[in-house]
Amino acid sequence: MGVFAKSKCPRLTEICVGILGNMACFQDICMSISKDENLGQVLLQRLCDSDSPTLLETSRLLLTCLSQPEVANVWVERIRENPSVYDCVCFIMSSSTNVELLVKVGEVVDKLFDLDEELMLSWIKNGTCRSVGPSVDDSPEELPDFKIVPCILEAAKQVRSDNPEGLDVYMHILQLLTTVDEGIEAIVQAPDGGKETWSLLYDLVCHELCQPDDPPVIVQEQKTVLASILSVLSAMFASQTEQEYTKMRKNMPLIGSLIRVLQYMEGCGKRSVDNSKEAEQQETGRTDLNEKDFHLKILKDICCELLSNMLQELTKENTLEGLHQGHLNEQTCSSAFQNLLPLYFASVESFLEVLREADQTLADNLEKRFPSLKVHA
Repeated sequence: MGVFAKSKCPRLTEICVGILGNMACFQDICMSISKDENLGQVLLQRLCDSDSPTLLETSRLLLTCLSQPEVANVWVERIRENPSVYDCVCFIMSSSTNVELLVKVGEVVDKLFDLDEELMLSWIKNGTCRSVGPSVDDSPEELPDFKIVPCILEAAKQVRSDNPEGLDVYMHILQLLTTVDEGIEAIVQAPDGGKETWSLLYDLVCHELCQPDDPPVIVQEQKTVLASILSVLSAMFASQTEQEYTKMRKNMPLIGSLIRVLQYMEGCGKRSVDNSKEAEQQETGRTDLNEKDFHLKILKDICCELLSNMLQELTKENTLEGLHQGHLNEQTCSSAFQNLLPLYFASVESFLEVLREADQTLADNLEKRFPSLKVHA
């Protein structure tokens, strides 16, 4: 502790924190480290370090402690009482290009928000200046007024290409923000009205995840990140229907992507049934299968909710454009109806009325395939 607290050598500090991180994997030692108030304060101060390896080891140690139920609340309270942690974390997320560090810091934030809604709310509302961070001791400069959403987006952009797990983490942080009204407001009431957030998530869904040339089983691999992204898009769409970026003429490819996700899930569902028969006598296999089905169900529910809301907003012109672009046809519409009915009957019925104006023959064919739909011209 004495060496760690007085060290001026970055590599020595990194080694000390790394050793503590390894020791914290043992419950008794983790409790001893967590209960040492002086050590706790010194560790939190390390988050303001300018040395990336030290920051990485500090974040790893914090995540280890936060993952221990017996001491997690001690660290949450300690962090809540140290407002400088917010600025340090935001500075890292907004300025670091070290993907490994960004992923670990993201995991810390994700864990904190998952553990304590009050802390999440305070960070959402935060934005005041404080003199912290890697500024030189004799410099009076303060860090900018950080806002949590832009910092999360910047970190997500850095990790998206190199680390799928890191992208998953940051998308889940955004999803956690949408679980409270203040979080949704922070996203959609940004200076750009939420356009940057929507653009990033739209691009991920339409151009990177679950693409036409991917095998259907890809949805199994991407189910958690897709669920987080679509959940945020759904919350934004429901609260910002007047924003230009949510207008349907700009989002027909998104409808096509949502239907493709549902189609791929149908393929995974059939495969799961086959696997369940083979694993009938294997308890572990059944448990894993049920867990996979659970996550896919969550994704399906979120996907259907967003799709139903978007279909209700379509005009004849939007529908014609969707037909022309290939996002809407008999196969995709049938798949959408199969998943949306009967829960979203009103949305399907509303869309079918518009579709009848755009393509009478297609609407008639769909009505024959789904007799429960009674649409009058």
